[in-house]
Amino acid sequence: MSKEKINGAVYTRRYVYNFHYQLIWVTKYRHQTFTTDALANEMKEILTTVAKDNEIVIEKMEVMPDHVHMLISFPPSKAPTSAIKALKGRSAFIFLRRHPDIKQQQSWGSHLWSSSYYMSTLGNMSKDVVEKYINDQKYNETKKHP
Repeated sequence: MSKEKINGAVYTRRYVYNFHYQLIWVTKYRHQTFTTDALANEMKEILTTVAKDNEIVIEKMEVMPDHVHMLISFPPSKAPTSAIKALKGRSAFIFLRRHPDIKQQQSWGSHLWSSSYYMSTLGNMSKDVVEKYINDQKYNETKKHP
């Protein structure tokens, strides 16, 4: 591998990665749950702790009254679904344990979050650039070895 560092990449002993995911999920029934700064900040603190415990880097996060919007990164050894499960599952467990009144009030049973989510990958190269790079591999190889 080249000695030149890739901008924005994370370097470990075993691999180099540059994965960034946009992740959005909503509260169950879109209930307006995080309506105060105190509740929103508490959820941010919970998500930050859960992320640290699961090798997830939160690059940006916003907790809105009825949804969470994040930009995250994690090693290639972790499946995206396991990152989502950790963030949503653990945060719900901790938050609802701390706030039995909210749990009762909003009639969720034991669910804070909707089961659905939106996730997309971000990259520092567009799809067109990557396609061109892949296409050029064969062309560049034939130039070296006619």
